[in-house]
Formats: sequence, structure tokens, C-alpha cells
Amino acid sequence: MLDNILRVEIPTQTVQVEKNGKRKEVEENRFPGYVLVEMVMTDEAWFVVRNTPNVTGFVGSHGNRSKPTPLLEQEIRDILISMGQTVQEFDFDVEVGQTVRIIEGAFADYTGKITEIDNNKVKMIISMFGNDTVAEVNLNQIAEL
Repeated sequence: MLDNILRVEIPTQTVQVEKNGKRKEVEENRFPGYVLVEMVMTDEAWFVVRNTPNVTGFVGSHGNRSKPTPLLEQEIRDILISMGQTVQEFDFDVEVGQTVRIIEGAFADYTGKITEIDNNKVKMIISMFGNDTVAEVNLNQIAEL
């Protein structure tokens, strides 16, 4: 199950504060009360995140316990850059029908054929235990053969 939770970020920023006449730099939350979670949206992972203590709601969720809408790739890039993190550029073109290898995540080391590309995600057919299975992974989790 933990393979479906890829990354958890609490965006912070360094600010200068003056206290008792002295200036110092401190880290503060950029979006107080918010946590960014990159995950494969399985029912099990969604249940775990939704039922985490002190989690009260989700941005992009339309009520009735519906799954939230993911942030746009550009929004994520902007947040990460503002935190001083480097953002990996995707360095090869992919297209539907192309066969690629998954290099990280729950499906690492599987090879499959891309069936759909949407923003920063690809859906692909992989063979698991002799059966075709649909896998959804981020573009940065695949490599050309």
C-alpha cells in the first residue's frame, strides 16, 4: 500500500523575522494547514489518506467523499521551484502505442504499451501474473526501451 503514496510535501519558505531587535531566518509553512500528497489513486490509498487523523477535507474534492482533482503539472512545478527544489525535465517524447519500461513506483521493472497520455500521467497495459493489467504512472516513472 505504501507504494501508492509516492511523496508527501509540506511547502515551506524561508522568511526573515525580527525578534528582540535581532533578525533571523526561519522556515514557515507556505500554505498553512495544507499537505501535498503525490499518490496513485487506488481505493485503498484514498481510504488511508481520507481517514488520516486531523485530515478534514481536500482541495478539489466536490463533497460526498469524492476523490479530489489533481493539481496541474505547472502548479506543482511552480510550488516546487518556489521551495528551492529542482524540477526534473522529461527528456523524451512518448506516444500512444509506444512500449516503455517503468523505472520506479509500485510497477517498477514492468514493461508495457502506452494506451493513454494525460498531462503528466500515462496509462499502459502491463502483464502481471499472465493477465493484462492497466497501470497508471507518472511520466517521470518511465523510460524508453
